[in-house]
Amino acid sequence: MKRSTTSVKRSHRLLAVAFWILAWQLLAMAVGQRVLLASPLETAARLIALLPTAEFWRSILFTLGRILLGFVAAAAVGALLAALCARFAWVAALFAPLLSAVRSVPVASFVIVALIWVPARELSVLISFLIAMPILYAGALDGIRGVDSSLLEMAQVFRISPLNRLLHLYLPSVLPRFCSSAGVAIGMAWKSGVAAEVIGIPSGSIGEKLYRAKIYLATPDLFAWTLTIVALSVLCERLIRALLSTAARRMERM
Repeated sequence: MKRSTTSVKRSHRLLAVAFWILAWQLLAMAVGQRVLLASPLETAARLIALLPTAEFWRSILFTLGRILLGFVAAAAVGALLAALCARFAWVAALFAPLLSAVRSVPVASFVIVALIWVPARELSVLISFLIAMPILYAGALDGIRGVDSSLLEMAQVFRISPLNRLLHLYLPSVLPRFCSSAGVAIGMAWKSGVAAEVIGIPSGSIGEKLYRAKIYLATPDLFAWTLTIVALSVLCERLIRALLSTAARRMERM
């Protein structure tokens, strides 16, 4: 039954993708101008032409490495800050205005200010960190506060070590929520990181390729690089969710 449900969902997804590709093709044919809207076939042809080139993969590695670095730093800082805020009320009160500001300020404002202090090549690391950290912090804090208080009292009565409390009480509660927030955070990290590269134009980045495509009205290139970003974002999200889900299952067996 579960397999049939999964196969039905997969079929629905494929049909939805096929529908929107067809709609895209029909719209491109109706517009009739490649500069305004490249068709799926033109985009696919350009992507296939880019795939064998070394420059394509260098750009991917450049941007991928920096965005993942920003995401990992955001995960570490977000988890640590959540632990401190859950333990000390004054820490939560101290950082609340800063986190609210980070959530509210537009990415473009961060980028423009950051360019004064940070080299353009490292800009996407900082921006992806700033955008992802509040999301990961909220997920970790929600997980910490979701631990059953009666279990914590029992652990205190029986003098369970802090390490065992972490492994058997906190991590099983934090990991599922952290996994959910990580899926959102990595998508936002990609959006904000590439946007920062488009503004900062670091040489050899995906953002630079998008900017050049826009300057030279190379719409098929623009669409091909956009599809690449979407694919990388989805791949990173699935990989991170799989790693965290595996860790959560292992915690449950312990």
